[in-house]
Amino acid sequence: MLDLIIRNGRVVDGTGNTWFFGDVGVKDGVITHVGRVSQECKNTIDAGGQIIAPGFIDGHCHSDLLILDQPCTDIKLQQGVTTEVVGNCGLAPAPYFKATAEQLQTYIEPVIGKTSWPWHWETIADYMDVLAKSNPSENVSTYVAHGALRISVMGFANRPATTNELNQMKFMLEEGMKAGAIGLSIGLLYAPGSYTSREEIAELCKVVSKYNGLLSTHIRGEGNNLLPSVQEVIWIAQHSGVSLHISHLKAAGRINWGKALQALELIEDARSRGMDVTCDVYPYSAASTSLTTVLPPWMLEGGIAAALERLREPAIRSKVKAELQVEQTEWDNLVASTGWQSVYISAVISEVNRQLEGKHVLEISELWGRDPEDVVFDLLLQEEGKISIVFFSMSDDDVSQVIRYDKSLVISDSLGCVTGKPHPRSYGSFPRLFAKYVREDKLLTLEQAVRKVTSFPVQRFKLGKRGLLVPGYQADITIFNPDTIQDGATFQDPMTHPNGISYVIVNGQTTMDHKRHTQARAGEFITTHHCCSHSHSH
Repeated sequence: MLDLIIRNGRVVDGTGNTWFFGDVGVKDGVITHVGRVSQECKNTIDAGGQIIAPGFIDGHCHSDLLILDQPCTDIKLQQGVTTEVVGNCGLAPAPYFKATAEQLQTYIEPVIGKTSWPWHWETIADYMDVLAKSNPSENVSTYVAHGALRISVMGFANRPATTNELNQMKFMLEEGMKAGAIGLSIGLLYAPGSYTSREEIAELCKVVSKYNGLLSTHIRGEGNNLLPSVQEVIWIAQHSGVSLHISHLKAAGRINWGKALQALELIEDARSRGMDVTCDVYPYSAASTSLTTVLPPWMLEGGIAAALERLREPAIRSKVKAELQVEQTEWDNLVASTGWQSVYISAVISEVNRQLEGKHVLEISELWGRDPEDVVFDLLLQEEGKISIVFFSMSDDDVSQVIRYDKSLVISDSLGCVTGKPHPRSYGSFPRLFAKYVREDKLLTLEQAVRKVTSFPVQRFKLGKRGLLVPGYQADITIFNPDTIQDGATFQDPMTHPNGISYVIVNGQTTMDHKRHTQARAGEFITTHHCCSHSHSH
């Protein structure tokens, strides 16, 4: 007897092939039948002509600690997501050394948030165990984060790693790969990633390549330096023999609008030379990150605390202020090209500044009667550097180009902060893909959009038998109405759940039933099974 049969649905199986009318049978957490199912079963769901699709996979987010604290969180489940990939952009809570744990905590907090759990995980394997013990409602998989490696071994030192330090990082990375991490993630925009040369990263990637893992990169510059930054990571992949995935590909800053197409051409060129390169994109034209990222990279040497000390010195403040007012060649000064009216405060930690959440820096500067740069410096000091921002820096046309590209997958890049006014992508990305880009703009077919958030990420991240509605595969399933699926989250009201998603099934357990969490906790930690090989160079 089957556990569940979903009847009368339009099956979109995840391959990209056209939908067909049919049923899906499930037993012991696994899909047993697809087509017409006549067996007896314990439970039936009548899909009533709605879409039956594989559960969506959020291939890039920052829920590393959120899932620990709220294992039943429904922020993603409400969107049809059954699996989240964490450890992105070089930012993760593991691995770490006790001596530098506090530096790592402060560093990741504006992006990943904090947790009430004591930090008892020093390796990736430990973190996986703790997360599995928390019994989440969704599946999770992780990268080894370069920021965590480098901070553990050398803090925020702005210099190349010594041979000994590099070997320590390689050892920790190998430990993570053996534990089943997807690969290495780097954040070249963020210190200490920004202090790392391409040669040093290529050296680390030889470990990833040995395990046939993936290098995922937040590239060094997404504005004026977009194209050289894409070329840099392609160079790293070429010199280490690793497969490359470029995170949240975008062209930031008005003067760079239109460059997304050139970036995609660089990817195509690399692929034509036999390199394995892909990218991902979130379906919005605003970014979100930590306010410290607007500072010149040299300011962050020694970590956030050191940067705040420097901001107390008038001479340094004047120097930074002057730098922020002009375009830079060494680093991407997005403020110069997009203006302070494009930066708004999404989350602070103090009550006194709570009323600033949702306001643009320019607005605050008029309120306070101070220059926008001084406003930013003062806020950073008042909030101990822990401020999240939303940055309106992209063009809709560029976003559409990348979404339409057949080698891009769609992600949320949601941050771990659950206060203030987070970017609406946390609550809206996946429904928005289907509402805006499939139904309204007709940029993609329904089947193409489903593939971008199911079988393609599974193939890319080696997540095993998931992402397709095929007998023998895990029963991660999302049932939705293509005519009414709609994101509800806006920039002013970002914590609104979407509509049009009827059921979400995780490993065979019905977890969401029409916006109601059933309290099922069938998620698991997905480890990537790497075949260790001798690295090959291109």
